[in-house]
Order: sequence, then structure tokens, then C-alpha cells
Amino acid sequence: MRVFTSDFRDAANNRHPDPFPVHVLKRIDRPTSMILDEQVQRVDERESGFNRARRGDFGPRLKQEVGRFVPKHPVSGALSFMAGALAGVVDGKVAGSRAPLPDDPAAISRHIKEMAYFLRADMVGICRLPSYAVYSHTFADGKPVELNHKYAIAVLIDQDWKTYRGSTGHDWISAGQSFLSYSTTAFISCALAEYIRRLGYPARAHHARNYQVVVPPILLWSGLGEMCRIGDIVLNPFLGPRFKAGIVTTDLPLEVDKPIDFGLQDFCDKCGKCARECPSKSISHGNKVMYNGYEKWPNNVAKCTAMRVGNKHGSSCGTCIKVCPWNKPFTPFHRLVMWSMRNIPLARRFGIWGDDLMGYGKAEERYKWWYDLEEADGVMRVAPKGTDVEFYEPEEK
Repeated sequence: MRVFTSDFRDAANNRHPDPFPVHVLKRIDRPTSMILDEQVQRVDERESGFNRARRGDFGPRLKQEVGRFVPKHPVSGALSFMAGALAGVVDGKVAGSRAPLPDDPAAISRHIKEMAYFLRADMVGICRLPSYAVYSHTFADGKPVELNHKYAIAVLIDQDWKTYRGSTGHDWISAGQSFLSYSTTAFISCALAEYIRRLGYPARAHHARNYQVVVPPILLWSGLGEMCRIGDIVLNPFLGPRFKAGIVTTDLPLEVDKPIDFGLQDFCDKCGKCARECPSKSISHGNKVMYNGYEKWPNNVAKCTAMRVGNKHGSSCGTCIKVCPWNKPFTPFHRLVMWSMRNIPLARRFGIWGDDLMGYGKAEERYKWWYDLEEADGVMRVAPKGTDVEFYEPEEK
């Protein structure tokens, strides 16, 4: 259920544009995960897990499956088709003159957020665009990426709590939930970028079919979450990991948000439920490491990709999202629990215990609404049943 923006006001009774009470979060100068800015190297998009599978790095079977693991289910196939339809409209002509806007970056930022919420975003954050958040090369043609915009606007879309209640996290709706968010962020980011261009400022949308930026550092700097144990994933204090993000980069003068600290580093250090439940065992139970200038929990990319691409009894995988104790609805009870976990360190020790006690992380059949179908060789059929998790193992070179 969507909450009206006017429901949240701060201590001075000022209304905030956000549909969640982000004004109660602790703001800090730098993300809670260490980032050694001068050591971070720009990432080549061709080296992502999916693109390595497409290249054949994980063996011929996963190379074959990577092209069909999303469209083999009709829900994710339809949503992926819609996201793909917006791949070519991420950029465009900038108006010849600038609109008479207020000479106040804070007012413009508030306006842009209201615009994003008008377009049905769930959360929005703004930051300066770090140079290391821009891909070095694109996966489509391998060309160098040249992107010099000053600011990044991040838009989050919920993957739907109710559907996660009915899902195992690795069944036939998993990719559909991802592309529900990807297709919606594609629409919002493209519309928002076009709106900014009509105001007379350059802007480019970045979504699942046409990213030129690495999303996690933008989410960290724009105050939309902290890095979590799941891997290269930013977890939000209100949505948990249950979202996907679209980005708009621009030179429109904006006031930036600050990173947040809601105790997640301490929580993930104590929890480990995602590692315990991961079907591919790709999430580490161990401590954080430094990688490319970032402090993060390590993730076995080959195994994670193999489960998502090579899942024999589903389309992709989101088990880590399903079982995460932060994956909860925004109800009064869960708001109290989330407040406790954000503000009381002792409460975090009981997070996973209470989550297991309440039965969270298990599929509830009454919430299942989709059909288990699979497209194979151009024919839609009833998907093969299976009780055990099975996927095509990676064959790394």
C-alpha cells in the first residue's frame, strides 16, 4: 500500500516529499563501508557475471542459458520486453534555452524528487556522480564510456512484498520480480531524463537495458542504503534488498543527499541468514575484505551467476532477498522492529532468531498467483517440477 507523502513530517512539522520517513535516518559524511576513492578503478561492464556467462567463461551450458533464463517465463519475458523497448530512449536533444527555475538547488532537488514520486518511484536519492561509478566500457559494443555529468539521481522500485511471501525466492516468478522493478525504473528514469532535457539541461537515463554507471556507489552516496553481506548489493532501511534501481545523470544544479548509517554493518556481521539460505552457497559467512578500493563481503560471482542463469526449476534467483530480515512490509509492527534494529544494537542480535521464529523466509502458498510455465523451443509448457534446488554448475576456464 502506498503512503501519501504528506503523512511524514519532521519535528518542525515540515512536510517531506518521500513516502518513507527518511528524515529520521542518521546522516553521515561518508558511507559506512570504507571506500578508498583514489584506489577504486573504473569497472568494465563486460566483466559482470551475466556478461561473463554470455562470453562463455562459465561453460557452454550457461552460455546457452543466459539468453533464455529471463524470457523462459512469460511474466519476466513480458516485463523484459517492455524494459528493452526503452533501451534506445535514454538520451536525447536538450532544449535550446533553459527554463526559468529557482536559483536554489535545494528547491530544485525537492521538485525533482516530487516528480519522481509523481511517476510512482518508491524512493529517490541524489548525489554527486563519482568518476569511478562510470563504467569504463559498455558490454554491448565494448566502446569506452564518456560520461561527465555532475549529479546522479537514483530511483528505487519495490519488487513487491506480497509476491515474495508466496515465492521460495528461486522459483518461476523470481526474474519477473526483478523485471517488474527494472521495467518500471526504465520508464521513470527515461521520463525524468526527458523532463530535465526539456528544462534545458543534459540528462541521461540508465536502466537495465542501457546502464553506463555502476549502481551501488551511487546508492551509497545518495543515502539510499548501506552495503550488505549479500555482496555487491545496497540494502535500504525501509525496502531491505527488495528493489532495483534506475539512475539519471545530469548537470541540472541539485542539492545532494548524505550517506546514511542505520547499523547495518553490525547487523550483517551478526546475522548471516542470506549465506545460510543461499542455494548456490555463493554468499560468504566470513568477514569483509577490500576489493578494488571497497570494503565488502565477498561473493562467488560464478556460483551466483550459475544459480540465477542455470536454475532448472525456476527463472533466476532472489533467495537472499526473500530471506533477509530487512525484507518486510511497512506495517506499524514492522516499523517498530526496524526502528529497534536501526537504533538498538542489542536488538540486532535477536534479528535472525526472531525472523526464524516468526517463520519468515518460507513460501506461503496462499500468496502464489503466477503459473509455473516455461518456454522451451518456442512452446510454452507446464514447468518441470522439482523439490531440490538444481542448477547448471559453472565451468570456469
